[in-house]
Amino acid sequence: MIDDLDRKLLALLRNDSREPVASLAARLKVSRGTVQNRIRRLQADGTIQAFTVRTRPELEANRVRAIMCIAVEGGRSAAVIQALRGFPEVDKAHTTNGRWDLIAELDVATLAEFSRTLDQVRLVDGIAATETSILLATQKM
Repeated sequence: MIDDLDRKLLALLRNDSREPVASLAARLKVSRGTVQNRIRRLQADGTIQAFTVRTRPELEANRVRAIMCIAVEGGRSAAVIQALRGFPEVDKAHTTNGRWDLIAELDVATLAEFSRTLDQVRLVDGIAATETSILLATQKM
């Protein structure tokens, strides 16, 4: 099970997977050994599937990118955002006003991974409803 420390660690690794363990430990205010053990466990249980490089979007034209609009039950936004941090497929999350409480940007390699991610995110406690649209093309302005 992923806890708050795991989510924070995943967020840091998502930002820079080459950040030294000692630096991660200092930022998380835990020992180096704790960070190393967490990373090993997250790899072993399949949460971390790979360490990768983030490239410019135009270099990854075949990736599946989408926007997921999320309605949150009551005052559960903070808990839902925290849970979303545990999903490597969620690139960014934005709070909004209006019909939807959150907008999550999804980035996955395949449609199968996209489907699996939708299924998992919809199970997050506190999410009342979602509506997702795949991004077909991006225009520079």
